[in-house]
Amino acid sequence: MREEREREQVAVIGLGASGDAAARLALRKGSKVHVTDTSSEDAVAARGAVLRDLGAEVRLGGHDVGRIASADTVVVSPGIPPGAPVLAALRARGVAWVSEPEFACRFIEGPLTIVTGTNGKTTTAALCAHLLREAGVDVALGGNIGGGLGPPASTLAAAHPAADRIVLELSSFQLADIRDLTPDVGVMTNLGADHMDRYATVAEYHRDKRRLFEAGDENTTWVVNGDDPAVLAMAEGVPGTRLAFSLETAPSPGAYLSGGDLVLDAGGSDGAADPPRPRRVGAASDVRLLGRHNLANALAALLAATASGASPGSVRGALRSFAPLPHRLEPVGTFRGTRWVNDSKATNAAAAASALASVDGPVVLLLGGSDGGQDFGGLVPAMRGKVRAVVAYGAAGARAAAEVAEAAGSDIAVQRVGGRFREVVAAARAAARPGDTVLLAPACSSFDMFANYQVRGDAFRALAPDVPR
Repeated sequence: MREEREREQVAVIGLGASGDAAARLALRKGSKVHVTDTSSEDAVAARGAVLRDLGAEVRLGGHDVGRIASADTVVVSPGIPPGAPVLAALRARGVAWVSEPEFACRFIEGPLTIVTGTNGKTTTAALCAHLLREAGVDVALGGNIGGGLGPPASTLAAAHPAADRIVLELSSFQLADIRDLTPDVGVMTNLGADHMDRYATVAEYHRDKRRLFEAGDENTTWVVNGDDPAVLAMAEGVPGTRLAFSLETAPSPGAYLSGGDLVLDAGGSDGAADPPRPRRVGAASDVRLLGRHNLANALAALLAATASGASPGSVRGALRSFAPLPHRLEPVGTFRGTRWVNDSKATNAAAAASALASVDGPVVLLLGGSDGGQDFGGLVPAMRGKVRAVVAYGAAGARAAAEVAEAAGSDIAVQRVGGRFREVVAAARAAARPGDTVLLAPACSSFDMFANYQVRGDAFRALAPDVPR
């Protein structure tokens, strides 16, 4: 019994992929584990059954707050909103908790590169890991990245705790509850509005993003967007070394676009007799990703990779070998003279605007999904002169159609389509003409019709070919 009492007790709230990974890691480390979720749906019950067989105590369909509060460590999955009753009850008892990546990083021995931002963080994290891998660095990629590109941080902590470099993409949800996690390299791609169905204000959302900078120290190297005033303001005065990337200027130290060249400038110390010169490390044409914003992501990844151990001379070939990621401006194909592009990951207005800037017109745009409070009328400037027709759908479809129609007038044809996604895609196909691009950049999350953006993108990809069904 004494040994049982001395085992660390870990409570995990939420049994999605992250919670499951945290529970497995805690069990692997010898902890006594209590897992709890308000859901008892089949997928959750199946995970719970496996964890119970592995030795965890599993409670589904509700929470035992007293049991959770008695744990030495409480781990909260990112899907649990800050206003959830269970968290309010714990807060009232003075019980603190940590995010799943924070818990995982207690068991990670290697240095951390952490990537966050409103848009581009998955591409930047994946490209950074690719550049490191091609440079011969033993690197493990995971965190929020998902989509088959990498596992939760807890899975990395169990399988690759001593990798030369761990690259984690972290969301605002995960950053909100970090305490002692310290990045060796931290990347902020950009800042905009997102997750307005979870946050009352943009300032609240940015507050959680700011946790990245608060987690660093004087030894952290920061990679920040030199073209984003909000990022620069957030990074102002933060301890550590700051590197900037820019498409508009030539920051030093940093990385920038000069004509068609990608340039790294290591800067120079004051009084250096022979300071290093800016170095061309590749061409914009080496980046096989659609859109100017992806050149910014590439510059961020270059800085993060070289700060994390890749040599500047190794990156050009690696840039060329990095393929577009699924659901991120992914070319699906050309059918009957119409090009189809899947940007299902464009789950907010800023991402949809970037997608529009990345493709040539005329465009038939699929817009809609779960209504997270996006300003659809604010997208119209990005649509003008490019979007010929909008197909609005899903829970946000009626509002999207009304706001775009009001802001665009008669310049853009707007069609509201109800029913299944098959009917939505069929309407887009009917509206498209040879030479058009049918673009799925919905500016919304997918949860009204799909489990996640990947399933939505897969459906779009499957329905795109003009094949009789």
